[in-house]
Amino acid sequence: MANRKIIIAGNWKMNKTPFEARCLAYEIAEKTEGAACDVVLCVPFVDLFQVKEAIAGSKIGLGAQNVHWAESGAFTGEISADMLVACDTQYVVIGHSERRQYFGETDATVNARTKAALAAGLKVILCVGETREERELNETNDVIERQVRLALADITAEQMANVIIAYEPVWAIGTGLTATAEQAQEVCAYIRSLIAELYNAEVADGTTIQYGGSMNAKNAAELLAMPDIDGGLIGGASLKPTDFLVIVAAGSAKASR
Repeated sequence: MANRKIIIAGNWKMNKTPFEARCLAYEIAEKTEGAACDVVLCVPFVDLFQVKEAIAGSKIGLGAQNVHWAESGAFTGEISADMLVACDTQYVVIGHSERRQYFGETDATVNARTKAALAAGLKVILCVGETREERELNETNDVIERQVRLALADITAEQMANVIIAYEPVWAIGTGLTATAEQAQEVCAYIRSLIAELYNAEVADGTTIQYGGSMNAKNAAELLAMPDIDGGLIGGASLKPTDFLVIVAAGSAKASR
């Protein structure tokens, strides 16, 4: 493994009021103080300030779950990159399958949001992944290649230092299904080969690639043992402190090797 960061990021999705978020973030911050891996909490917009206060003084990064491509304008309900930066947000999730499925996100808008986020100084957690039908039709690599190439269009090698790729097979999100460690490794390795092709081997070796399809306390260690899996984008398990801490411990073990 190259000198790349191991990052465990919690994606809280549409959960937790500001008060609840503050309590959960404080507990996680308190219990991950000695973590060897990086820990990030990606929370709803309304929770950013409360979580920011709860993790103050810790090494935990603050993340949002979406960002718009425009600096400002008539985009009711959207949030700009500058607004996130003003809230001391450091990371943002872009292109999650739920955004693609329910809110019309496309490869083109993922690219536009990614460019805006990077230009504002945010670190991007860029999500890619195939549906169950696409996997059954043996189209996984075609889908991943399209998503990666289009999402990274006009992104420079220097900007890639602030891009994390999260492989999230759609069929394994919120379904209870999980890719085997071997399946996840195969796709993460393929993503790394695409980055090498688009940029060079040095950029590819330095890019953190997470797995995000229902990584949990039981399977985290096995998944993170794979050479091309550098962390996790954790959904439901990130709302359960005990489970999330087990995953962070697995990430720390990998980071310490």
